[in-house]
Amino acid sequence: MSEACASCDVGSGHGGRMDRGAIVRIVLGAFLLGLGIALHHILGIGFYPTLLYATSAIIAGYEIVIGGMRALVHKRRFTVDLLVAVAAAGAFAIGHGEEGAAVMVLFSVAEWLERLAEHRARSSIDALLSLAPKTARVLKDGKELEVPVHDVERGDVVVVRPGDSIPLDGVVVRGKSLVNQASITGEPLPVYKEVGDEVFASTLSEDGYLEVRVSKKSTETLLSRIVDLVQEAQRTKSPTERFIDGFSRYYTPSVIVLALMVAIVPSLLFGSYEEWVYRALVLLVISCPCALAISTPVSMVSAITSAARNGVLIKGGAHVEEVGKTKVVAFDKTGTLTRAQPALTEIIPLNGASREEVLAIAGALEAHSNHPLARPIVDASAEVPKPEVREFSSLTGLGVRGLIDGGEYYAGSLRLFQMMGVPTEHIDGIEGLDIGAKSLVLVGTRERLLGVLTFEDTLRDGAVNTVEELKRRGIRTVMVTGDTGKSAMEVARELGVDECLAELSPEDKVKVVRRLRREYGHVLMVGDGVNDAPALAAASVGVAMGAAGSDVALESAHVALMLEDLTKLIYLLDLSAHTNGVVRQNVFSSILVKGGFAILALLGMITLWMAVGFGDVGLSLLVILNAMRLSLLKG
Repeated sequence: MSEACASCDVGSGHGGRMDRGAIVRIVLGAFLLGLGIALHHILGIGFYPTLLYATSAIIAGYEIVIGGMRALVHKRRFTVDLLVAVAAAGAFAIGHGEEGAAVMVLFSVAEWLERLAEHRARSSIDALLSLAPKTARVLKDGKELEVPVHDVERGDVVVVRPGDSIPLDGVVVRGKSLVNQASITGEPLPVYKEVGDEVFASTLSEDGYLEVRVSKKSTETLLSRIVDLVQEAQRTKSPTERFIDGFSRYYTPSVIVLALMVAIVPSLLFGSYEEWVYRALVLLVISCPCALAISTPVSMVSAITSAARNGVLIKGGAHVEEVGKTKVVAFDKTGTLTRAQPALTEIIPLNGASREEVLAIAGALEAHSNHPLARPIVDASAEVPKPEVREFSSLTGLGVRGLIDGGEYYAGSLRLFQMMGVPTEHIDGIEGLDIGAKSLVLVGTRERLLGVLTFEDTLRDGAVNTVEELKRRGIRTVMVTGDTGKSAMEVARELGVDECLAELSPEDKVKVVRRLRREYGHVLMVGDGVNDAPALAAASVGVAMGAAGSDVALESAHVALMLEDLTKLIYLLDLSAHTNGVVRQNVFSSILVKGGFAILALLGMITLWMAVGFGDVGLSLLVILNAMRLSLLKG
């Protein structure tokens, strides 16, 4: 719970949910207050108006009193609840019952507004879960059975008709359709899905019939993971929030001491005891830091929720703040700046091997790998009979190995074969092959090379524009890759990045990121979240691209882009800049308004009504509305 405002913390405490009881108490309290004021003007000061004021204060503010006393007794902590309760009680004590009741009613209104803002922000994420059907049509012995989704097991086949939402994550085993994945990626354009393609719960089959083999239970779907991650992020405090909480430990008791001094010292010096006590009570009310306390969390919740709707998952307010400080963006090349699957351009057999033999061995080995170069090899070898691979292992940053017919075979980089001492000098003489300008996969044993496979990179849509926009903003761009120098430099020149570092192992990439942090302070690293997970973790902010299909990417990065869309990086930077700006506006305006009203309170120029109505409720409302603007920013 926020220590600055125990009763109005975003996401905690008794204000954590919208309840009708709070509305009823506020309305009834306001009615009794109004009735008391009316009777006061009709009957004059007397028993009945005072009774109505007291009843109004108790009904509207009993949770405030209980919260303040509980924090004082059990946690030895002064909270805003206690400030308000003391101010209201003091107003009654000096004969200003109507203002004491007004303090309770209006402060309860402020709490309700804050809960409403929280509820609106969170419910838009919770609403995502409602997009997934509660039941699924499961094929059993040729018949369709409608069962609750939580009873569907992995391996079951579910039927999805045109216009239906897909109930669970799985793989298409029959049919084809255009599927709208906006609930997952934020992208409204539908994606064509056919046999073998992965689909996700809550996405909509627009025009085709599908049969989907379920791969995840209802609690394990990507949609559930997204909601869980966003809810956890909303509960995670940013550095600014933690600072305000720490500040409040000293702020609230200091305000109480100051109010006591205002009530006692001038009264002893100048008399007018009741007047100075009243000013002290106004000071107590105006000093309630609710607007300051919610200025950051309500902004962060709004930003994180807005980002999730646009296909960007941010794991906490700290990362929202940090993105805005970025001085350097480091990109992994393959799968990030270039397409995840480079095109296989040539298969060159060597040392008496045939083209089919090279492709068969490479395809058999790479079938077990998740490296970006593996998929085009596997696709190219689909029609070729492949041998069985035993004792497969991945050689991080180098390649793969396995036993085929009792012999040890390798597929990997030139560096791998050079480290094993395999003669590679003769491949320099292969006609038309610029060994440094292309991505290569070598195939062979510890004794000889069997062949070379060459690949060409194709840039992602938006890669050039993204790099140009980063440079326009004064952000340095660095490309890191395990590819050869010439191949990497060719891509770097096409993109226009400021620095290119090639032939790096995963450990080397971590060292590069750490060096950049020492030199520039704030480094954002973009990668696939799988092969470069250590580098993402080492960066100030690690961003995983294309996380919709990867649980590892969702876990490894601070920020996950659900689509393989680099333009979302610019949206992320814009969102961070806007959020940090809104937080500054909210914090400074809260301090400025509170400070100004405090001076007016000491001068006796404002009443309790004005203090709570304008200095608390009004200011809190402005802070909330300003924060909610962040939900309008589109990716």
